[in-house]
Amino acid sequence: MMLVETLVFGMIFLLTKGVRSEVTEVVGEAGSQVVLPCICEAAQCDPAAITWSKDNKGTVWRKQSSGLQYWGSNWFNRENSRVQCPHLKFAKGDYSLEINGLKEDDAGLYTCKVEIKGHSTDKRIMLRIIEASVFPSTPMWGDDVSVRCSVTPWPEGAVVYWTLNNQPYAPKTRTLSGRAVDVQASDKLAGTWTCSVHRSSNVWSASVELSVTGIIQPPKQDTKLYAALGSSFTMPCVFSPSLSPKAVLVEKLDSGFQIFNNRSASSSSWDKSIVIQEVVPENEGRYRCGGTIQERRLSQTMQLVVAKIVKSKKKGTTMLSCQLSDPSEVTDYQWVHVSYDINGTESVGPVQYGQTVPVKEDFGEWTCRFLGTNGLLGNVTTQVHVMAGLSGEKSSAVSSNTGTVVGLSFLLIILLLVLAQMYKNHRRRRRILQYPALETIVHTISNEREEREKDRVKK
Repeated sequence: MMLVETLVFGMIFLLTKGVRSEVTEVVGEAGSQVVLPCICEAAQCDPAAITWSKDNKGTVWRKQSSGLQYWGSNWFNRENSRVQCPHLKFAKGDYSLEINGLKEDDAGLYTCKVEIKGHSTDKRIMLRIIEASVFPSTPMWGDDVSVRCSVTPWPEGAVVYWTLNNQPYAPKTRTLSGRAVDVQASDKLAGTWTCSVHRSSNVWSASVELSVTGIIQPPKQDTKLYAALGSSFTMPCVFSPSLSPKAVLVEKLDSGFQIFNNRSASSSSWDKSIVIQEVVPENEGRYRCGGTIQERRLSQTMQLVVAKIVKSKKKGTTMLSCQLSDPSEVTDYQWVHVSYDINGTESVGPVQYGQTVPVKEDFGEWTCRFLGTNGLLGNVTTQVHVMAGLSGEKSSAVSSNTGTVVGLSFLLIILLLVLAQMYKNHRRRRRILQYPALETIVHTISNEREEREKDRVKK
């Protein structure tokens, strides 16, 4: 029996001896985990003695056939070990080595030696570490920045391609087969940089985030901001929290004046946003947020677009129109109608589309939402207090009521004049009654005058 086992292992040893020079390539990204494969191909692998070693670094990890495990001094500390071979896989002949928290120094040639009953086989693995990096790590606007891609050891004949925020990026100048890209920091170049290393049919990738300090709100030059007429609005002017800008100014470019009559939105040293208490048409236009950092002046421009709802009449129907001072980014308009019954219950009507919509019997709250290619831009709301459908009837009723009011006013004036005359006669009679003798004389004279006139007529 022993002779048969010896012959079997001898044949395996001879078969594997010819392929020991083959090298398996494994690529891992710096900071991640990688698995170096080592699979025993013998019919019976357990118990086996396993030794993992690295060129010029000695033993990484080993296990005796008795089951005792040892770590190299460069790979082990009291807190934890960066390398391990999961013992649950030993029964399957899997002695792959796991390395956590990859470092550039981990790159190199590794050997897995499997010893079974005096016979051994070697498996060699080349570990390459790929890493994308930015220098300086947190640049400020205008700084020179170098985005680098490294593979250790570098594979001959490899070419690097770059993407920025998942979009291909072609550097103006290529150095070291495209391993480095030199740019000037700006908000347009911030985001995720990914380098893809191509060699033959193999592609390896690594990514790095480029964060640029400076003005973070507004996020880019000539950002359009939308505000409803009559509402409160915050004009953004926010710097990176790590910065303490000086001489911060928010100004309207087409008028050249600084915004003084509005309160600050925050008391922090980096948030210098301004609150406009009530938006008026004159607020529309271009603004600039600027500040000085380390003797460097940073600024970002923005445009405030004012939205309003205009009511008009068309063939007796009330029309609502959504109007913006600059609608160039608007691709669609949506209208939402909200009404309330006598109990205050809210009722939302169907969404209508278009810049202008008719109002028939729909009183209540109307909101116009305007959208762009990337979604909602803003909204503006108005109140319709009466049913527009009755406007024609109200107009005719008002015309007839006007004639009635004029007639009643004329009769009232005549009545007042009559009452005034009656009051005058009454006052005159009261004054005469105060002198009875005078009244008798006046009466006698009046009678004599009437007699004389009668005699004159007879003659």
